[in-house]
Amino acid sequence: MSFSQFGDKFTQHSGISRLMEDMGEGLRTPGTIMLGGGNPAQIPAMNDYFNQLLMQMHQDGKLSEALCNYDGPRGKALLLDALAKMLREELGWPLTAQNIALTNGSQSAFFYLFNLFAGRRADGSKKRVLFPLAPEYLGYADAGLEEDLFVSAKPNIELLPEGQFKYHVDFDHLPLNDDVGLICVSRPTNPTGNVITDDELLQLDALAQQHGVPLLIDNAYGVPFPGIIFSEARPLWNPNTILCMSLSKLGLPGARCGIIVADESTIAAIGNMNGIISLAPGSIGPAIANEMIVRGDLLRLSEEVIKPFYQAKVSETIAILRRYLPEDRCLIHKPEGAIFLWLWFRDLPISTETLYQRLKARGVLMVPGHFFFPGLEHEWPHTHQCMRMNYVPDAEKIERAVQILAEELEAAFSD
Repeated sequence: MSFSQFGDKFTQHSGISRLMEDMGEGLRTPGTIMLGGGNPAQIPAMNDYFNQLLMQMHQDGKLSEALCNYDGPRGKALLLDALAKMLREELGWPLTAQNIALTNGSQSAFFYLFNLFAGRRADGSKKRVLFPLAPEYLGYADAGLEEDLFVSAKPNIELLPEGQFKYHVDFDHLPLNDDVGLICVSRPTNPTGNVITDDELLQLDALAQQHGVPLLIDNAYGVPFPGIIFSEARPLWNPNTILCMSLSKLGLPGARCGIIVADESTIAAIGNMNGIISLAPGSIGPAIANEMIVRGDLLRLSEEVIKPFYQAKVSETIAILRRYLPEDRCLIHKPEGAIFLWLWFRDLPISTETLYQRLKARGVLMVPGHFFFPGLEHEWPHTHQCMRMNYVPDAEKIERAVQILAEELEAAFSD
């Protein structure tokens, strides 16, 4: 059996597929400590809320209504109207429902948007997606129909007290050439927890408008919801900006609901793509989100429940890390948001891919750093010195995993 070029590309092994395979294998293997995946926490207060909400929606007939009907290709009209109203009132953005479309998860949204603005053009030219601040989300790396669709830039690294550091955009060396068709940045960033500053974001916005390309902001963890962000950050949207949000990190990853906020022509294009590829987005997640907005719960729970839970968890996890890993062995990216910690083992004598395999053999799953630098055109040792860990699991599991990590690092430095 032979495949098309499309088939060959999308059946090859990728970082995101390996991550999902390892997650599945880990869930089936008793005792495995899962620090590699992106599953949000099971927050008891949120689980109770969703159970009660779904029961009420069932009693009111709203659940069967969502299950038994197609929505339009841009998604549930009730939610589009409610989101537009909420964003107008809360953030002052001049939006209508025509500026919003839903997708079956953010991953689908990125696939649509990357290939909408980058790739081969009718005149034969080729455009690419620029990631101005690597490392970036590993799920981006294989989402292009064309090969060599991405280009990224190394960051400036600021060393901070208490064994922390922070990445910044290196505006002096951005490869923002004529072949760039889209600029993409996540805020907060998966994998590092970095939040680019307001000034950095405004500079990127100005550069995007100057070059006539959109600025895509992946806001899966940010404000106004789910609010997993621990630094001051002003949200940004204008007609040249494409903002992607999600219900996943509210605690609803199984709902597979992504949200795109953009100019009307981009939203119309997304609606057409939805119609061709999936007829319409799923309805359950949008129905839940609409109820949360109508009840005034979406932003309230983000601020009062979700953000404090993760803020406490990340502080607890850093304290555990520091009990076993001193600053000269492990630097930690300043945790400003998202659900991961990004660890930098300077002068590590083995690659973090090798470290990953050793940890996996002992029942600990983390993710080696080299997957998070899509489009980096020159080899950089730093990419093989970092790892991402999810800080969501129970403290006891994290402590056991960190003990094993410390032992494997000691063995590596002793080899």
